[in-house]
Amino acid sequence: MFSYRHAFHAGNHADVLKHMVLIAILRHMTQKDTGFTVIDTHAGAGLYRLDGDYADTSGESADGIVKLFSALAPARTSDAAIKDVAPIIQDYMEAIAAFNPDGRLKIYPGSPFIVQSELRQEARDKLKLFETHPTDSKALAANIAQLQAGRQVAAARQDGFEGLKAFLPPPSRRALVLIDPSYEIKTDYQKVATCIQDSLKRFATGTYAVWYPVIPRPEAHDLPKRLKTLSNQAGKPWIHATLAIGQDEERNVSGDEEKRGHGLTASGMFVINPPHSLKPALAAALPQLLQVLGRGRGKSQALESGG
Repeated sequence: MFSYRHAFHAGNHADVLKHMVLIAILRHMTQKDTGFTVIDTHAGAGLYRLDGDYADTSGESADGIVKLFSALAPARTSDAAIKDVAPIIQDYMEAIAAFNPDGRLKIYPGSPFIVQSELRQEARDKLKLFETHPTDSKALAANIAQLQAGRQVAAARQDGFEGLKAFLPPPSRRALVLIDPSYEIKTDYQKVATCIQDSLKRFATGTYAVWYPVIPRPEAHDLPKRLKTLSNQAGKPWIHATLAIGQDEERNVSGDEEKRGHGLTASGMFVINPPHSLKPALAAALPQLLQVLGRGRGKSQALESGG
């Protein structure tokens, strides 16, 4: 039950997509003066070393954040792979760069640290974190303590699917919920759908961002369909974005490896009640991400919306 560690996957292409979307939503939310609450149901350790043993073992950041920075960091110069980088890609890269002031990619911030960096003290924005993994929850608490954020950030070793319920609706009536379990246990797919159904009943106007892996498993294939149905039934708008970097032709990844997350080639983000700015922003960014991160057969990007 507790074998998954995100440290092995930090900064991979799935993190690039997830955190780019996360930052885009947060930047939109901070345009209003009213405070908001962010709830991260599966927070992980919160902060990861790209030069540590875990990241070195998997090497997944090489096909994600490292590749992105190598191609786009010299933006607006003759060395840049793309001259006019999409704004939400720029925002994402600047956010990651802020954790690496010496210009070398050593630290990758997980969702908790990315979110906290966007919160406003004056608006009293809040962050609620949940993590059940015994080692990661301990690391999360230690990492969060370094922020000295006081009551702005709270972390609990608790099942996020259940812990979320106590915070909906939030006092400010503004919230972003990030749901990204490991899906190591296939029942997570059902739990995500059930969580969204329950959350929309508790707080219909909240923004819900769900990350999921695109893998050859029926549950993974059905999840976005179920989320569309739930959104449509609730009369809520939605956006569904996927990014597949393609199969590395120099390495054959077994089905078991892909199901465990090793060799993952594609993932998706499903956002309910997205900001109106998100669709055009993704329409500009996804082709550029594919251009930079795509590596072989099967690479693709897709964007659809409804409601």
